[in-house]
Amino acid sequence: MWNEKKQSPPADRGQAVAAIIFVLGLGTLLPWNFFMTASQYFNKRLMTPNITSNGTSGATAKDYNYDSWMALLSQLPLLLFTLLNSFLYQWVRERLRVAFSMIVILILFSLTAALVQVPMQPDTFFSVTMATIWFINMFGAVLQGSLFGVVGLFPPRYSTLFMSGQALAGIFAALAMLFSILSNADESSAALGYFITPCVATLGTLMCYLLLPHLEFARFYLNRSQCENADTKQELLSSTEKKVLNNEKELKAHGKFIMEPEENQERSSVLNVFKKIWLMAACVTCVFAVTLAVFPVITVRVRTVYTDNAAWEKVFTCVCCFIVFNALDLVGRSAPSLGQWPSKDSLLFPAAVLSRLVFIPLLMMCNVQNSRLTVLFSHDCAFVTIMALFAFTNGYLASLCMAYAPQLVRCKDCETAGSLMTFFLVLGLAIGASFSFLLGKLV
Repeated sequence: MWNEKKQSPPADRGQAVAAIIFVLGLGTLLPWNFFMTASQYFNKRLMTPNITSNGTSGATAKDYNYDSWMALLSQLPLLLFTLLNSFLYQWVRERLRVAFSMIVILILFSLTAALVQVPMQPDTFFSVTMATIWFINMFGAVLQGSLFGVVGLFPPRYSTLFMSGQALAGIFAALAMLFSILSNADESSAALGYFITPCVATLGTLMCYLLLPHLEFARFYLNRSQCENADTKQELLSSTEKKVLNNEKELKAHGKFIMEPEENQERSSVLNVFKKIWLMAACVTCVFAVTLAVFPVITVRVRTVYTDNAAWEKVFTCVCCFIVFNALDLVGRSAPSLGQWPSKDSLLFPAAVLSRLVFIPLLMMCNVQNSRLTVLFSHDCAFVTIMALFAFTNGYLASLCMAYAPQLVRCKDCETAGSLMTFFLVLGLAIGASFSFLLGKLV
């Protein structure tokens, strides 16, 4: 009976599951994108001199180096808890992991929004913000790893949609920041509106996740492993019963039953799954290491050549750095749904991943403020072109990696493969963030 269902899965009516998977992808990267894009807001609040015990303020503001600490404290918990999730997912129910993580992320976003209206000493504000970034990314890692495992149970197209949703999170945050800059509201009200946005989005993401198991198409794939296990056990039982009937005397003489091996009924170990997907894991690590090495640490320092245009100079970084990157990254993540090249077995695939290393010197030689290097690409158009190619290749190759990995393992190992790929994705982010400190000093 299961074989018949497997040959004809139900239709995804109204593309409802596809839309939910897309929204779930968006929800996983809201924390990282909203804290990264709000760099200007946090740095302005930290520029206020601390008030000393005698009521006087310091002559100069303290340099908190927000961007570097934000990157570091985002990636360390993300790396640690993604690794933990890869090994412990089978001991905590996926539904509990996902729902609890979303609730905590919602609470932390609400706290950040509330603090917009609360006057605080810069030292205290910095400590609270860094703690919030640590914990929100900790639960974000559990959420992302769990959802990648769930998405791995669906056809490859849904992995691409999930990655596209993640890219939309960046556009979401960038547009929210752009509207905040262009609004006529005071800075405090604009910042409050900015941080309320991810609160609403996270709540919507939670509702979508709770709805997913109630859709017929989703149930078909979410229950597929259980059905396969049940059918396997039934076939083994039937085979054993026939042997008992046909070889009763022989079995009695030996005093034991000859059973079919049960290895195929259980999931493979994490190590065995890794051996099958190691190339895709290495590729996704390289893709994100190259990306985070220069984005946003180097790219936010690029300045427009039209310094006499105050309006353009005000929005240049938001538009040409964040919006261009996230928009082309989304296009790249969506492109594999139209065609996947190179194939997962082609040597061109790892070669294409390694070729992205060229973007590091290209972006470093743009019109970076106070650069020590020779500026070869000073014009805004050159920077935008390089950023567009940089972003597209990031989204496209990362989506292929995440879509190819589950195809290399058995269905029942897809969740393990998805969790492992998420760990190596985050490992790439951590490596890139660490390397960005060196590149920042070289420029």
